[in-house]
Amino acid sequence: MCCYNRPFDDQSQMRVRLETEAKLFVQSAIRQKRISLAWSYMLDYENSENPNGETKNAIAVWKAIAVDHCPSSDEVLAAGRGIMKHGINAKDALHIACAIRCGCERFITTDRKLINKTVPGIKIANPMSFAVEIEELT
Repeated sequence: MCCYNRPFDDQSQMRVRLETEAKLFVQSAIRQKRISLAWSYMLDYENSENPNGETKNAIAVWKAIAVDHCPSSDEVLAAGRGIMKHGINAKDALHIACAIRCGCERFITTDRKLINKTVPGIKIANPMSFAVEIEELT
């Protein structure tokens, strides 16, 4: 959810501005169907908690664009518990478990604590490094 919120964050820091630009580049690639997006019940949950209605609505649009949706399940919850063993908090572990369940190759985040984590089955990346990967593919 942090990536979805990045354009709405204070843009006075260079890192935030660069991550915003990279995130917008990634979204453009999704709209062009160069890459695909997965959505999850965790994204629904966290977005529902957003106090800013305008931001919440702007983020919710991406659910309809996603090519896969991950509902809550015993399998996802069990995978999330396993991911927590890598030092990842419960919500983030469930986000990652959903991405793995959807067959995602990458989990994109601006959360600095997550970017350096290793989880079997998926690569965790920030939007800047992922944008470079996308550009190299084309």
